[in-house]
Amino acid sequence: MTVEVLRYSAFPEDGAGGNPAGVVLGAASLSEPQMRAIAEAIGYSETAFLSPTSESDPARLRVRYFSPRAEVDFCGHATVASAVAIAERYGAGVLTLETNVGLVPVSTRHDGVELTATLTSPATWTRPAGDSAGEALDALRLAASDLDPAYPVHVAFAGNKHLVVGVRDRWTLDALDYDYGALERLMGREGWTTVHVFWAEDRHRFHARNAFPPGGVREDPATGAAAAAFGGYLRQLELVDVPSRIVVLQGRQMGAPSRLVVDLRPGSDTVEVTGTARRLTLTPYDDVDLP
Repeated sequence: MTVEVLRYSAFPEDGAGGNPAGVVLGAASLSEPQMRAIAEAIGYSETAFLSPTSESDPARLRVRYFSPRAEVDFCGHATVASAVAIAERYGAGVLTLETNVGLVPVSTRHDGVELTATLTSPATWTRPAGDSAGEALDALRLAASDLDPAYPVHVAFAGNKHLVVGVRDRWTLDALDYDYGALERLMGREGWTTVHVFWAEDRHRFHARNAFPPGGVREDPATGAAAAAFGGYLRQLELVDVPSRIVVLQGRQMGAPSRLVVDLRPGSDTVEVTGTARRLTLTPYDDVDLP
């Protein structure tokens, strides 16, 4: 059995960088073990598997996301990659994705130069990290004095749970070097998908790094789900005006500069995350052989 795996990099900045994702269209015939095997073989932080759910509505699709280690309930960068891949083949428009955490609308448009995708996240919430914050700081090798007091340490949600940690200066963010094993154990216990460490350049422009040990990845260069959760965090804590647009810059320390645009709308508990995606290979797919 041969499976076609599309490869895209989502949220690149100025056409470079971004976060690679695998995309498998027409995945209805694949079993869960096969999807896991493909994700492991591809080796990206996530691979998305899509299949139609309705003959009358081809724009409604079931999607499942797998890291090399496990299934992930929601993944922003693989969603953007999938939407751009579909738009390249069938034209821009609106998709409705059925994820493990509910329906996620995604719209694509062509601005004359490139395709852009905007996803609307699941409902967001945020709460103080509590006693786990101290253990997290130890694993991150950060002291309380490294933190920005304007941004409390929280667990934020937008389909997955993400620990949100704001630091005082860019140097601290650039020098981040965490204890992988300790953080992996803590995140497994707490059910956190990533740890979103950020520095506020100003109230609307943020630099971030995302640790992702549960997926078998030390660091993610662009994390759409975390950006959505972060947007909900900023809104709920009234750290930004609404309506508002913020920009999250990520991946620069990895040599994979990424740009995520987050829009916060009044009267909504969802967040919009916008980005582009670029095809990574000259051929439209790579073949993966499965038994």
